[in-house]
Amino acid sequence: MGCELNQSYVSPATGIHCREKYWLALVCAVLFLAAGCTNQAKDPPRPDSSPKSTGGGIVNLPHEIIKNSKNGLDDVSETSGYMLEAAIGDVNNWPKRIIEDSKESFLRPDNLSIMLLAGGASVALHSGGIDKKVADNFEDHHSFHGFADESLNIAGHPWTQLGLAALWYANSRKNQDNFNMERAKAMIAALSVTGVATMGFKAIRNNDSPNGKDWAWPSGHAASSFTAASMLDEFYGPNVGIPAYALASLISYRMVDSRDHWTSDVVFGAAIGWVVGHTFADRHKQLEIAGFKVMPYTACTPVNNATVVGVNLVKRF
Repeated sequence: MGCELNQSYVSPATGIHCREKYWLALVCAVLFLAAGCTNQAKDPPRPDSSPKSTGGGIVNLPHEIIKNSKNGLDDVSETSGYMLEAAIGDVNNWPKRIIEDSKESFLRPDNLSIMLLAGGASVALHSGGIDKKVADNFEDHHSFHGFADESLNIAGHPWTQLGLAALWYANSRKNQDNFNMERAKAMIAALSVTGVATMGFKAIRNNDSPNGKDWAWPSGHAASSFTAASMLDEFYGPNVGIPAYALASLISYRMVDSRDHWTSDVVFGAAIGWVVGHTFADRHKQLEIAGFKVMPYTACTPVNNATVVGVNLVKRF
């Protein structure tokens, strides 16, 4: 979603070929771990006594061990089937959810104003020659080289972030942690919308980057990184949000430093990510007061069975 369309490039500073295989391998590893999370279940109970060997070298397994092993396999099958069914249900509900959130992201007046301002700034940077001056400066003065350069490229790639969000979702589903599962689903949906929007703008604009790549505007790395950062800021506050924004800014700076993007590409991409991330997180985060989750409460009085309605403040220690 929103990835830069290229198979390889040569860094002007290092001459190192940086291919899609790096982030592709990372995504495969993440998906492998996620698949393992969804199929993991509790170990079957171990018997107190160890199996004894007969004189002929054949191990006689007690009936309890065979029964426990069978129950363990049944638990694995039942847990995996339940998780798969629940995950499929979540996927089936996503289209409607994504459409509703996308409308608010791009059609809400304040968000639309931000997008228009960012678009105007982007046009001014490119048509005013600022983009070219910045790109010419970075052609001779690079800040990132080799491992640091490629690490930021992989960390900011939309597929990397989508894979990590999928791993977050799978782990939360395995642990039956509905709180984090909902947040992971919101993150996946937001990154998906950001990717689709970014690719749509790229197809419309279809301009070249300073190093000659296609579909430069807007930056998918910047859009995806700021989507994740803004959602983490909404979910967990400045203690997590500030480092996340710092990393997103560093990734965006790297895209200009490597001449993969114009400054205007990064500016508009960051605006897309900020708008989508904050909108999705604001719609789906649970209300909290002083660290306590606010949840509805209903009960019946024992005297006359009258219904009592209120709120619960819940916090996990």
